[in-house]
Amino acid sequence: MPLRGQKKLRIVVSDFPMLLMVLMAVVLSGCSHAADLRGSASLELKSSSLVGDMIPRKYSSCGGQDGASPELSWGAAPEHTQSFALIVFDTDSPFGFKFTHWVLYNIPPEKRELAEDVARQEQLPDGSRQGLNDYDQIGYVGPCAPHGTHRYAFTLYALDAKLSLPARASKKQVVKAMKGHVVATYKFVGRFQR
Repeated sequence: MPLRGQKKLRIVVSDFPMLLMVLMAVVLSGCSHAADLRGSASLELKSSSLVGDMIPRKYSSCGGQDGASPELSWGAAPEHTQSFALIVFDTDSPFGFKFTHWVLYNIPPEKRELAEDVARQEQLPDGSRQGLNDYDQIGYVGPCAPHGTHRYAFTLYALDAKLSLPARASKKQVVKAMKGHVVATYKFVGRFQR
């Protein structure tokens, strides 16, 4: 006659495959949001404006400079791409969040480059729309780290849809609208030292 504890052990062992499947489902469901914004492919994004990985002072907002946006280029759009979105933020912001420097979306799918010094207007001639940076302004605002060297993530998302957002959308609104539409991401990190 089995002891009471042995019976419980038999139940736990017989239920192990089911418990393992439930655990895997929980873990994988937690990854779905991150995978949704990454997309299935990662392609190259680059800038001829940077010196190595350093952002030159010309593209900063330090010392009263206007901070022209750097030139950016990328390869062919993945299949099903209907638009691109670009988000630039300071990963080392001392404010306790990733400080947003640029939000640009509904970039046409045939586009392969953003020229230097993109105009600070709500809608560009090609139909691209600009959102608000964390200075509550339209367009690119250059880095001006208060101290040390900061890293600035430039991430371009290939999307399978145009975003139904007006100009002046926040990063949060753009990220929410992109959910479920990311085909691929293009990313590089530039550094700036004051």
